[in-house]
Amino acid sequence: MSTDVKTPPIGEHAPEFKLRGTGEKNYDINDFKGYKHIVLYFYPKDDTPGCTKEACAFRDMNNQFADVGAVVLGVSGGDVQSKEDFAAKYGLPFPLLADEDFDVSTRYGAYKQRERDGKKFMGIERTTFLIDKNGILQKVYPNVDVEGHSEEVLKDIQKLNQ
Repeated sequence: MSTDVKTPPIGEHAPEFKLRGTGEKNYDINDFKGYKHIVLYFYPKDDTPGCTKEACAFRDMNNQFADVGAVVLGVSGGDVQSKEDFAAKYGLPFPLLADEDFDVSTRYGAYKQRERDGKKFMGIERTTFLIDKNGILQKVYPNVDVEGHSEEVLKDIQKLNQ
């Protein structure tokens, strides 16, 4: 697999996708265009420490995101059952989507070569995309540090709403 991964440019249409996710539903990004903003976050793996912290931060601020017209969507590899278990365990109120073949993660530039303990591997780099109601990419948050991330995204949305 190529390690030359490109992130979609800000100001252009975000890549479209359809993925299976929690609630035994199929999700199409176009279904969310009625919202002012889509917070699309890619995370490495269900129910791991960093991913749990990030998901719970978005969970705890879910009402604040709704108040500014935003919907949160989480995407990672793994199957739908893993997403269902993760969402149920932590009471996650937003959809988690299963990108089992990493096609969507690749098209968003989030699936790339990573390194841990001196070993290189392909995986999802924690990345968030802020998409407007017309499907236009407004902001990219690469290589996210989960501490304070959901607050940063909310503040950016509030600025865009002014």
